[in-house]
Amino acid sequence: MPITDLLRRNAREFGEDTALVEINPEHAQKRRVTWKEYELIEPANAPCYRREITWREFDEHASRFANLLLSRGLGKGKKVAILLMNCLEWLPIYFGILKAGALAVPLNFRYTADEIDYCMHLAEADALVFGPEFIGRVEELAPTLAQSCPLFYVGSTCPTFAESYPLLCAQAASTDPMIPVSEQDDAAIYFSSGTTGFPKAILHNHESLSHAAVVEQRHHGQTREDVFLCIPPLYHTGAKMHWFGSLYSGGRAVLLKGNKPEYILEAVSEERCTIVWLLVPWAQDILGALDRGDVRLSDYQLSQWRLMHIGAQPVPQSLIHHWQRYFPHHQYDTNYGLSESIGPGCVHLGVENIRKVGAIGKAGYGWEAKIVDDQGRPVPQGEVGELCVKGPGVMTCYYNDPKATAATLRDGWLLTGDMAMADEEGFIFLVDRKKDVIITGGENLYPVQIENFLSAHPDVKDVAVIGLPDKRLGEIAAAIIEVQPGHTCTQESIDAFCMQLPRYKRPRRIIFAPVPRNPTGKIEKPLLRKRYGGDMLVEAQNLS
Repeated sequence: MPITDLLRRNAREFGEDTALVEINPEHAQKRRVTWKEYELIEPANAPCYRREITWREFDEHASRFANLLLSRGLGKGKKVAILLMNCLEWLPIYFGILKAGALAVPLNFRYTADEIDYCMHLAEADALVFGPEFIGRVEELAPTLAQSCPLFYVGSTCPTFAESYPLLCAQAASTDPMIPVSEQDDAAIYFSSGTTGFPKAILHNHESLSHAAVVEQRHHGQTREDVFLCIPPLYHTGAKMHWFGSLYSGGRAVLLKGNKPEYILEAVSEERCTIVWLLVPWAQDILGALDRGDVRLSDYQLSQWRLMHIGAQPVPQSLIHHWQRYFPHHQYDTNYGLSESIGPGCVHLGVENIRKVGAIGKAGYGWEAKIVDDQGRPVPQGEVGELCVKGPGVMTCYYNDPKATAATLRDGWLLTGDMAMADEEGFIFLVDRKKDVIITGGENLYPVQIENFLSAHPDVKDVAVIGLPDKRLGEIAAAIIEVQPGHTCTQESIDAFCMQLPRYKRPRRIIFAPVPRNPTGKIEKPLLRKRYGGDMLVEAQNLS
């Protein structure tokens, strides 16, 4: 079924239940309001600590936006971009677009004006919904965009170059337009993370979205009693598809606007959250705060928290073992996916397989997975190859990019670009991104393996390993190490720790510096190679 039917069902069967809660932890005045109360506040976007919306209000608001779009001719096949920070309006807007039969086009909130313009044109977007954080960036583009593209502003004091979304939606009908939509109709365009260059536009149909909801619920067993804490940005498939498990089950979800350890623990405690999806840096921050005594578990009500799961990047085994010392009763799962596979779940570990921490798991519900060589042939067990996945959540194509599509889709299989290996039980272990493999003196080095090893050092908070040019060996491995707050770490300490590694795997250069990650937790290795590779290239040239 189209995923909009799940929203309609929830409105019909659980209409007065709370669907979404928004928490703004930095607001000192802990004002708590319902959706209806908030609409009466002047100004309309007055700060509130907590807002909530029921399933019926969610569904009605989505219908209002759908009718607004249809009144502007933005129906079947049209594309509406969303440029918002996480907020209570985000998901009703997304579903309003789908109810109109249009395609939702979420944009990364970190995009510059030029990147917004690039992605809008790449996706051929017909309208843009944006929030107050983006007024300056959108204003730069307004002279050209506004000529053919309605600009809807979510907030009060609407800028002159846009139209007031709250005002227009309040005037639109709340009846469901019931636009016929099939599972094979186009539903959304997402953008690749851009860690390897300009983002690609990834086209998904309604079947992809619906399958993601089923997968999430099957993997984590959500019920109406579960409360999901959502922290990552909703523009990304990861956060949204994990929330789809709540949509499927009719459970409540909490959108937390902040990721400090005390914010997360307080939200879990106050909202009685049972499931939390974390990125590696946030889990590390919580553990660091607990180690230092900055936060105390006894200050919070956490007994109902049953599942912590992590995805979006390789997860060090040492982190999970550390986590279990503080939270021994937690179920744990890791989910592998990419935007081309509609986010997490095409491979997952499974809560019953915590003994295999370090693996990403096996093919998820309704998915197939295999590991192949450069000729597309399955590799023997234990050997490294490229991970490929196949299932209902594979993208339709890279929008308007047949060359890139042909290079990534082969007979229904999605080539992930991730190097992996499987053990004797069939559990898959990520080795590294294909483009990140370091070739040093003819040997292949897989940075993730070295990163996992170094992350076990007690003074290391985060680590990234990259290849840097070298006159003699071609490339060498360099480790950028972010030190735990309050700790000291030296080159000698790291060198001594690395004596446990085979000689060719030991980093030849150690750099103590912050490890940059994008909003979805992935290490920004192109930035690091650009930042540190220039110096090494000069050194190599001077040796010639």
